[in-house]
Amino acid sequence: MNVTPPKDPRPNPMDHPDEQQPDGSDGSPKFGRLLIVLAIAVIMIVGITFGSQAYFS
Repeated sequence: MNVTPPKDPRPNPMDHPDEQQPDGSDGSPKFGRLLIVLAIAVIMIVGITFGSQAYFS
């Protein structure tokens, strides 16, 4: 019995190497780091808003 392997649905016509994850990366997103950056950005915007209100009033 002759069994052929399944064809790749998206062939690699340019023969690029497979993409490798960088070392130390487990592939999971860093939601904690993103949340900290978002909180700092919100605090800066609030600070600028209140500071400009106090300065121009």
